[in-house]
Amino acid sequence: MNDFFASGHVADLVLAVLLAEALLLFAWHRRTGRGLAPLALAGLVLPGVAFALGLRAALTGAGWGWVAAALVAALATHLLDLAVRLRR
Repeated sequence: MNDFFASGHVADLVLAVLLAEALLLFAWHRRTGRGLAPLALAGLVLPGVAFALGLRAALTGAGWGWVAAALVAALATHLLDLAVRLRR
């Protein structure tokens, strides 16, 4: 288990689950017209993707700049999603 985390594969697993979730929700919306629209879905998934990339960078020993950039991207996409939701 130690190697699974140290190699960053745990973040890869998180990214795979996020991708699968996004694809399933997108397909469901496209098929039924219900659920989240693509823009709302992107707002839901992108902060998690950026956060998981930051986790991967931290676990694999990437420079602090990469970790910080991923966390800033997570914050920015979260705030953008929040702004879109509050306008509705």
